[in-house]
Amino acid sequence: MDGNSFRADSGSSATDLAMIQRRERVLGPSYRLFYEDPVHLVKGEGARLWDAHGAEYLDMYNNVASVGHAHPRVVAAVTEQALQLNTHTRYLHEKVLDYAEQLTATMPDGLEQAMFVCTGSEANDLAVRMAQVHTGGTGVIVTEEAYHGNSALTSALSPALGSGNDLDGSVRVIPAPDAYRVDTDDLGAWFAARITEAIADLESSGHRFAAFIADSLFSSDGVFADPVPFLAPAIDAVRAAGGLFIADEVQPGFGRTGTSMWGFDRHGVVPDLVTLGKPMGNGMPVAAVVGTPEVFRSFADRVPYFNTFGGNPVSIAAAQAVLDIIQDDDLPGHNARVGAELIGELNTLAASHPGIGDVRGSGLYLGIELVHDTDDLARPDGPRALAVINALRRHHILTSVAGPHSNVLKIRPPFAFAASDIDRFIAGLDAALRETR
Repeated sequence: MDGNSFRADSGSSATDLAMIQRRERVLGPSYRLFYEDPVHLVKGEGARLWDAHGAEYLDMYNNVASVGHAHPRVVAAVTEQALQLNTHTRYLHEKVLDYAEQLTATMPDGLEQAMFVCTGSEANDLAVRMAQVHTGGTGVIVTEEAYHGNSALTSALSPALGSGNDLDGSVRVIPAPDAYRVDTDDLGAWFAARITEAIADLESSGHRFAAFIADSLFSSDGVFADPVPFLAPAIDAVRAAGGLFIADEVQPGFGRTGTSMWGFDRHGVVPDLVTLGKPMGNGMPVAAVVGTPEVFRSFADRVPYFNTFGGNPVSIAAAQAVLDIIQDDDLPGHNARVGAELIGELNTLAASHPGIGDVRGSGLYLGIELVHDTDDLARPDGPRALAVINALRRHHILTSVAGPHSNVLKIRPPFAFAASDIDRFIAGLDAALRETR
């Protein structure tokens, strides 16, 4: 999580350096900035960003602005609703019902109820609580570099936050389904075995198993999308043990993986609960838990839950605009087509750069793993990856890193990223790789 983090000035302008110092003084030292030379952004449009000095950047990282920065339909919807009403969610309001019906219609049968919150952290926090109430258990399984939020509960389920972050005693951590490094002919069976072992360990320690929570692209672990449907046997093992599967779709959801609206669809599985985050509102504070009536009823019978502004009228207007844009413009199909072209170009580039060990992903969510030597997969090259993303920043292309060694370039641009942008990204990455060789 801290791989791409500003630690000391490396050539920032006097104005930006003053702002960095002011930021630490006013906001405190816990906040993190990206890059050796942080970027001071003032404007965005589509897949482009501009800094305070007028320089234009290609955004290859910001999944929260899912349909593109400052999308006019989202801006118009938010403005129109803000001029009418924005208030507490414990009043009747028809637009939240319209949106919930349209949203759940994109889900598999059975996932037909939605509860709205403000952030992905809140959504995951709520979903885990719901699973624990429904099953009567407390034990939760996550992967080694998972990130599921920063509330007290979800940070205890997020190894990606680092060694200073204590995991809960009822949490078990399993290896990620890394097809690049795991030596197996059946990744699905291998991963299901890890789930089964973790469940047994929970039970032997007196923790009844409640849920397995995962992002179907294993984004923070290093972006592991294939071979599908490797996730299905693991979910069978979860269900056999009486647990629930919580699909964290904050990053892979809303068509990012291409062809389908939801990342879990690629594996042919149906979760018990699905969590969504701020990409659903193009960055507005709106998120949700979608699930089955059975799980929702179990929770409602025990917990009088409400969320003061989760699903407020202005945020729902943004979410409605985003969902309409995704469906009207067939953005899942767009992401599949552009993503396939991009991964093809990256594989071509990899042939001339031995330091690229693997290119993987789906749609507009890709991982580029950098290694010291492709004949020695045990040597991830984190320092090279950090040097590359800082070189890309100098070429006005923004992205970051993932994985336990911070050696995987994480490529997840807004859906406004087009085929016509590929050449610029490939040329910039080629230059950055040559400069850091």
